[in-house]
Amino acid sequence: MSGTSLLSGTVKLRVRLFFGFCLVLFAGCKSEPARPPAIADAYAGPATLNIRQDIALQSPVVATVAHGEPLEILQRRRRFVRVRTVRHVEGWTDERLLLSPEEVADLRRLSEQTKSAPSQGVATTYETINVHTAPDRQSPSFLQVKEGEKVDVIGRRVAPRVATAAPRPPPPAAKARTKKSKKAKVVVPPPPLPPAPKPPSDWVALSKIGAPSAPASEPQPVPMDDWSLIRNAAGQSGWVLTRRLTMAIPDEVAQYAEGRRITSYFPLGETQDGKVVKPIWLWTTVEHGLQPHDFDSFRVFVWSLRHHRYETGHIERSLRGFFPVLTHPVDLPKAKTTAKVPGFSIVIEKKDGARYRRTYAFVENRVRLSGEERVDVAPAPVAPEANRNIAAVTPSERAPSMGDRIVDWRKRLFGR
Repeated sequence: MSGTSLLSGTVKLRVRLFFGFCLVLFAGCKSEPARPPAIADAYAGPATLNIRQDIALQSPVVATVAHGEPLEILQRRRRFVRVRTVRHVEGWTDERLLLSPEEVADLRRLSEQTKSAPSQGVATTYETINVHTAPDRQSPSFLQVKEGEKVDVIGRRVAPRVATAAPRPPPPAAKARTKKSKKAKVVVPPPPLPPAPKPPSDWVALSKIGAPSAPASEPQPVPMDDWSLIRNAAGQSGWVLTRRLTMAIPDEVAQYAEGRRITSYFPLGETQDGKVVKPIWLWTTVEHGLQPHDFDSFRVFVWSLRHHRYETGHIERSLRGFFPVLTHPVDLPKAKTTAKVPGFSIVIEKKDGARYRRTYAFVENRVRLSGEERVDVAPAPVAPEANRNIAAVTPSERAPSMGDRIVDWRKRLFGR
């Protein structure tokens, strides 16, 4: 009997454990509440985007996502949207901080195109600046350039300061009240109109003179911004305000800017002065900012072995130049040999509106025109602006004296 009772107790214990395990299993398999469906897909624009519990800025942050992380849009309320992250956290953010799939594809395509684009010079900044996805102040900032960090300048563009948005539909008209008053109102007729005034005695002469037309109001100028396309050491590209950048050309050359802004610069060669090696520089400058062209003059600086300073070897002004400026070997003009020499080429626009690429050869500290060919590039329509945008005002370059000219002539004639 004792063995039978012991066996039955063991069976009952096993049955209880089995039912208990089934209850725990069923409780764990309980289905989660259905999530609301997404109405659109988007991506985080800034480097770090805070997702808040509610629309108010004082609302607590429920999640933080990085640039490019996919999000699902669940609801819209004015310019705010309710999103869901990949971790199924839901919250609110500003719609202007999000990127559409098309914008993300354009940004990736821009980075791929600028990887092999020629640099127009190295620039730096004296403060932390934001890198935007488009030349627009309202576009998301997905990257930052730290103070003292160096970046390559790839291109330039002039864009409106405030992007034109689509006009909103007018608010619906207020509905007329249909509720009738219980008390009947007594309608009082209006008083009779006064008699019409008599025409003036010279009404015939007045009828021959037309009504004075109102002066036409001049359209207000659209505020514009100057943007530069940059590329950092990691290969990421984006847009920054040009006035926040400083071209990293040595100060002993930059002092000859004469109040113009340096837009690009390149080394053309070197000069040995004793134990010191001095680069030969080519730069482009612009006098007024917010212009449709990228530069209006270029200059070549050579190192003088006699005066131990930089001097102008070649200069051209009053141009309408466009990027990119290229440095490459060129054929020596009117030479019998096929050997190439250092040189560079620029794109200019002539009075007829056509663009040409001029090639220059650099031989023995002298710049010589090597050739010119037309390029089929249509000019970008950009509104002109008259405001000046000068990076720095520096003392002008000293003009050569008569003694310097006589020494130069003697060297050319007698070789000493």
